[in-house]
Amino acid sequence: MASDTFVDMAKLTKRDIVVAISNQTGMVQHEVFDVVQRTLDKITDSLANNVAVELRNFGVFQPRLTKPRVGRNPNQPGSSFVIPPRVTVKFKAGKIMRQRVEKLSRELKEASERQQNAASDSRNGE
Repeated sequence: MASDTFVDMAKLTKRDIVVAISNQTGMVQHEVFDVVQRTLDKITDSLANNVAVELRNFGVFQPRLTKPRVGRNPNQPGSSFVIPPRVTVKFKAGKIMRQRVEKLSRELKEASERQQNAASDSRNGE
């Protein structure tokens, strides 16, 4: 069921990507690993040098500077401190990714509604 997949929070690892590409292309896994790692390193280096990374049909990674803000320690009421600005990475999904994820969102919503209807029917003795 689709909702079970969402609840389980399955993840795709770099190793999974390497194995899948190796199986699809026939390339040796350590060569695929090297290409994947170099790709990720290049993305990281670009972001660290304040250069946005645009991957068509996937998305855009952009380094962004956060504003300074006030933080509070819940264990010390009344005390506050300034959290300094820092650089974070913002990701904006590309059109194709956004459409495919939205499709998943609709499927999960429909599955959830079916479960709720089934649960309410069973409580009502139907």
